[in-house]
Amino acid sequence: MNKRRVVVTGMGAVTPIGFGLDEFWNGLIEGRNGVELITKFDVSKFDTKFAAEVKNFNPSDYLERKEAKRLDPFAQFALVSSIMAMDNSGINLDEVDNDRFGVVFGSGIGGIKSLREQHFVYFNSGTPKKISPFFIPMIIADMAAGQISIKFGLKGPNYATISACASSSHSIADAFVLIQRGSADLMICGGSEAAVEQMSLGGFNSMRALSTWNDRYKEASRPFDADRNGFVMGEGAGALILEEFEHAINRGAKMYAEVCGIGLTGDAYHITAPPPGGAGAVRSMREALRDANVQPEEIDYINAHGTSTPYNDVSETKAIKSVFDNHAYELVVSSTKSMTGHLLGAAGGVEAIATVMAIKENKIPPTINLTNPDPECDLNYSPLNATDKEVNYAISNTFGFGGHNASILFKKSEE
Repeated sequence: MNKRRVVVTGMGAVTPIGFGLDEFWNGLIEGRNGVELITKFDVSKFDTKFAAEVKNFNPSDYLERKEAKRLDPFAQFALVSSIMAMDNSGINLDEVDNDRFGVVFGSGIGGIKSLREQHFVYFNSGTPKKISPFFIPMIIADMAAGQISIKFGLKGPNYATISACASSSHSIADAFVLIQRGSADLMICGGSEAAVEQMSLGGFNSMRALSTWNDRYKEASRPFDADRNGFVMGEGAGALILEEFEHAINRGAKMYAEVCGIGLTGDAYHITAPPPGGAGAVRSMREALRDANVQPEEIDYINAHGTSTPYNDVSETKAIKSVFDNHAYELVVSSTKSMTGHLLGAAGGVEAIATVMAIKENKIPPTINLTNPDPECDLNYSPLNATDKEVNYAISNTFGFGGHNASILFKKSEE
């Protein structure tokens, strides 16, 4: 049986450096820095006082006020990014089969803001009767996918992926497979996170995962740099519309890129640390290449997981060298987390959009703040400025706590 081809025909983003595809992409190419001091709560007692927050976001600009009030911010971000992706795709819902249009949408944490707020409602009031009737729907991570489905009347496959920082990439992989095997013609996929919250900030501080450069916070997210000392939290959402190739052709859709391979592996090693040499990442990239029937020397760009943590950046660099050998020094690698911070469960969706746009525009986003390269990180990371380069094949990597690895391989669309 011939596998059905799958293309990207719509994208939308809510990020710390801009809303919508154009603003987000322009922000990346400009090297816009989304990291600021945290404004949502008092950070005086926290070791880290900064993050990449979504700024000037008013859900009422996109959603009915009553609708927005019943959604945790992570679901608001998800819904708005999907609205943007639908608008960008030009899909007329009256002209497609909604029974064959589905949603797979990820989140690593879900509604942590609502969980914190309702926790205090209960303990301050002393009675469970004060807990909001919307509490459960507001915190469960599958509600983003459910709300998107309801918003557009999409009745195809519908569920959530939860695999920490790999959640969004797993959603893209699943959507790809569902279309490829004939279970759907169109899918909205991606991920959302709104975890710049007291408990998550404190928790990551306790495990010493976050940068504490409070006096130099604009420089704190610095993947592959020798001075890196932890990641910077971010928030937002990225949504992509995947579509079967012939279906897209028949409706005259704009095709941004083609999804042609996925690699999904598990480390089976440690809950937070990568194995020596990035063995799981090696296997995920090799599997994506095998699945796409693409040779290593054909890859032009890798959007790295690139978290700005001591372990990840060296591990991922070693993995890239293992997979690509001498070609590792010919291709370009970059980490857009240097600008957006680490969006956790939303990272794969936002970074897949960056990867697709690099293919479409033949321009690779920079890794900002990379001023003192780690000697063990000696590849071309597009430091400080965007790189002009013909990009025909590109990989987006995401790796999550628990040992979850996902590599998505995209290629230039053959319209």
